[in-house]
Amino acid sequence: MQNHSHFSGSKKVLAVIPMVIGGVIMAAIVALLLGFVVLWLWNWLMPDIFGLTRITFWQAWGLVVLAHILFKSFPHHDYHNHDEHWKDKFHKKFFTKESDADESEGEQTISNS
Repeated sequence: MQNHSHFSGSKKVLAVIPMVIGGVIMAAIVALLLGFVVLWLWNWLMPDIFGLTRITFWQAWGLVVLAHILFKSFPHHDYHNHDEHWKDKFHKKFFTKESDADESEGEQTISNS
């Protein structure tokens, strides 16, 4: 019996290629939609409220990119995971028995004394 392990690796690559192409297509669609949403909102609100001029699709898309640069791409200096804090808080609130919560509150009052 022969080992055809090199075929299984190529099958995995072939299975990933449609997912990558689909991801690129979806990213392009989302980028187009975001550009049109910003274009529509800007041209609907900004000229009337602030007296600004109307913008083109590419200017709107540039605003989307600028917002991404300003608000998402800066590295975070806070290295702990905020999601874990909220998960712990949620778990304590909804999955801890009342008697456990009462005991932990009692321990906090004793330790604070």
